[in-house]
Amino acid sequence: MRATVLHAARDIRLDDVADPQLKHDTDAVVRVVASCVCGSDLWPYRGINAVDQPVRIGHEFVGVVEQVGSSVSTLAPGDFVIAPFMFSDNTCILCDRGVHTSCVNGGIWGHDDKHGDPIDGGQGELVRVPWADGTLVATPSQPSQQMVAQLLTLSDVFPTGHHAAVSAGVTPGSTVAVVGDGAVGLSAVLAAKRLGAGRIVAMSRHEDRQRIARQFGADEIVAERGKEGAAAVREILDGIGADFVLECVGTGDSMKQAMLSARPGGRIGYVGVPHDVSLNVPAMFGRNIGIAGGVAPVRNYIEDLLPDVLDGTIRPGDVFDLTVPLDQVADGYRAMDERTAIKTMLTI
Repeated sequence: MRATVLHAARDIRLDDVADPQLKHDTDAVVRVVASCVCGSDLWPYRGINAVDQPVRIGHEFVGVVEQVGSSVSTLAPGDFVIAPFMFSDNTCILCDRGVHTSCVNGGIWGHDDKHGDPIDGGQGELVRVPWADGTLVATPSQPSQQMVAQLLTLSDVFPTGHHAAVSAGVTPGSTVAVVGDGAVGLSAVLAAKRLGAGRIVAMSRHEDRQRIARQFGADEIVAERGKEGAAAVREILDGIGADFVLECVGTGDSMKQAMLSARPGGRIGYVGVPHDVSLNVPAMFGRNIGIAGGVAPVRNYIEDLLPDVLDGTIRPGDVFDLTVPLDQVADGYRAMDERTAIKTMLTI
């Protein structure tokens, strides 16, 4: 089969690799229908996270079950499934508490599992799925081609935006500021709107992203960054700042901007993968600022979000503004790296 392999910084290739096989009776093999490029994939692609040897890449995909192990009971060949960006057994003590990303038997696509067996990356034609019953979520029926993009967001990007809103504690009628206008930030706008936020400020200086932010529910746009941007947010929101700030970038500057945008007593939900981020705890103490978040436990959220996607109440898949076939994956990465695309979908 063909699969995406990152050989070095900005050296992404579609290589021929061995087809996956069932290794354990809890496995399934899924034929990928669609995958996508994540903003977090750009960290190693740009060389910010070191790449010392060729690595399989990609952790967001949907597809059709081809084979199941003898212990798999909830899935059958032919089922259309959503794969969260981390696999999990959905039964351990941490999964039971909703933290599937810390599953004692879990892991991430493109890395070895707990047995030391390699796991396929999601940007390929086939994937061996460990703990298939716990990991995969089957849809009630085969989706239309138009619905595939919407469902694909449930593998990571939309539940990650949702996690920012849930972690912050967004409530009906509240004020919300979103730092970051990538696919996760835009998803956070949609998630906050879905949870009933009364007024949402999206921080973006790109017209195409501003347009989607408004489509997803943003009431105001702030183009400035840093102290000027935070001051604009405070001015818009009663002179005090946002009840809840959703930090969806992961840099030191974005976190500072989030802190300055929150009102005294406000809360920050963060989901941006941290790079050179530090917190001024004394300042947080003095202003009663709370912070929560981290890696989104996507598996914990999918079944709650799925009905609203299936009935069209929300359309998170509108973050995909570029679709390319798998053999053009290098172009898809380049477009996101150069910010000519918000999020790239790969069709297999």
